[in-house]
Amino acid sequence: MGYTINADNICFSYNKSRVVIMEKYAVLFPGQGSQSVGMLNAFEANYADVLAKVFRPASKVLKDDLWEIISRDSRSLLDQTQYTQPALLAASYVMWLIWQRTAKTKPTFLAGHSLGEYTALVCAEAIAFEDAIALVALRGRLMQQAVPPGVGAMAAIVGLSDEAVANLCLRAEKEGVVSPANYNAIGQVVISGHKEAVLYAIEEAKTAGAKIAKLLAVSVPSHCALMKPAAEALGDALERTAIHTPRYPIIHNATVDIVDHADDIRLRLVEQLYQPVRWVETVQRIAAEGVTLALECGPGNVLTGLNKRIDKDLKSLSLVGAGSSL
Repeated sequence: MGYTINADNICFSYNKSRVVIMEKYAVLFPGQGSQSVGMLNAFEANYADVLAKVFRPASKVLKDDLWEIISRDSRSLLDQTQYTQPALLAASYVMWLIWQRTAKTKPTFLAGHSLGEYTALVCAEAIAFEDAIALVALRGRLMQQAVPPGVGAMAAIVGLSDEAVANLCLRAEKEGVVSPANYNAIGQVVISGHKEAVLYAIEEAKTAGAKIAKLLAVSVPSHCALMKPAAEALGDALERTAIHTPRYPIIHNATVDIVDHADDIRLRLVEQLYQPVRWVETVQRIAAEGVTLALECGPGNVLTGLNKRIDKDLKSLSLVGAGSSL
């Protein structure tokens, strides 16, 4: 006996507790910024087996109790990059496994924002979960080590065109490295680089009429040339990691393309560390391919909010916010 529920105008048709989505959909995985203490606590009662399946091996790889970090964080580690990245990968993977128990129809595409690209590769069975946990923990350490504390910065610029932001970064390069890092939504770009150059770019953005131009509370200047040493070291680790053909097509951050070969996937993961996240183009490509529904698979709704500002016709929903659909 079937029934339906509606969430944010999206209709899921159920049959014996299995979700049937009657349209092409994509599953999207968030990056850093979606973490919060207790982000999976609501799943503990009903999905203890899934949590154990994910967090036991992850904790073994890290040689630390990852579940304690995300559920209680008694040592204040969750916002440290080398812990944030494996914590978010594990949390999003838990939600994917729960979704796979529920969903009868398969996604047309997967994609992830920055770190979320690793989650997409795990969920597409291209990289083993334990290998990915080790990779993203290393990625976090390498990113932190690439730039001394206080030397780098990131800033959000809202209300200017992509071209205007790129031009003001060029003017600010006299103060150091600075460039667009995340094209998050229409008129919303994050820049990254040396702190002095980022601060100069902020003042240029204000003069140019930006609605918002402010520093972000981050410790690492991601997705800029300062990350090239980290990318090179990560590339060495990726060469030692087994990568298989993804089960689902994955749209990659740095190039907005889909690749199948292991060496091409390795190159995309190296590139995305020092090149901008082209999220606007990623969402636009998903829509152009006939996808009408985007499901955010992770602890939060950051991507859902961005997607709605990129394409109002693309229905977007956070699985953690769908409540009864899980």
